[in-house]
Amino acid sequence: MSTSTLRIGLVLPDVMGTYGDGGNALILRQRARMRGVDAEIVQITLDDEVPDSLDVYTLGGAEDYAQRLATRHLTRYPGLQRAAAAGRPVLAICAAIQVLGHWYETSAGERVDGISLFDLTTSPQATRSIGEVVTDPVMPGLTDQLTGFENHRGGTTLGSDAAPLAKVRHGVGNGVGDGTEGVVQGSVLGTYMHGPALARNPQLADLLLARAMGVDSLAPLDLPEVDRLRRERLAAGRRG
Repeated sequence: MSTSTLRIGLVLPDVMGTYGDGGNALILRQRARMRGVDAEIVQITLDDEVPDSLDVYTLGGAEDYAQRLATRHLTRYPGLQRAAAAGRPVLAICAAIQVLGHWYETSAGERVDGISLFDLTTSPQATRSIGEVVTDPVMPGLTDQLTGFENHRGGTTLGSDAAPLAKVRHGVGNGVGDGTEGVVQGSVLGTYMHGPALARNPQLADLLLARAMGVDSLAPLDLPEVDRLRRERLAAGRRG
């Protein structure tokens, strides 16, 4: 941690917050506080430069026009890029994956350059992917199945410098037919899972927290209600 307080960056919630993904920052703050760690959320809007000194960053989903606004802002103020280069953990959800890639194509067929934190590109699928998704993680440090709700039309192709977060068991995932979901590259990871993703996947939340705090791992929290939520959502995904 860069200070005695864990600082969680909620990046552009004014334009990249369509699906409640700001809840991921809340989950990180709460799980830190439950371990006795002081934590705060730093909101970074279109009125702010993006700082490079926070401990962990989260970005959420959005529609085409909001994606463009976010891309312009992150290009103009490259604090996120500097933070990622310094090894700070970054979580990108859905449209944020596309913004962080080399380019993405809008539903109108326009190609927009991203900020190239991910070695990937995104083009529209023939149909929209909507529904529960269940995956088996392939990222080191994760063993629990991942669960979320996907709602996207983008099909994301990973390049050689990027690795998938998980393999799809139920659902669509990245949408290019290779059975993968999400992306991992350096300290930056992305997923198409809403939910919010960290509320439904506490092991993933704790992996990000551990990295933000500069420790190898964290002792799990005893939260039976979270375990129950996971069981319900995993069952719904398998039925779907």
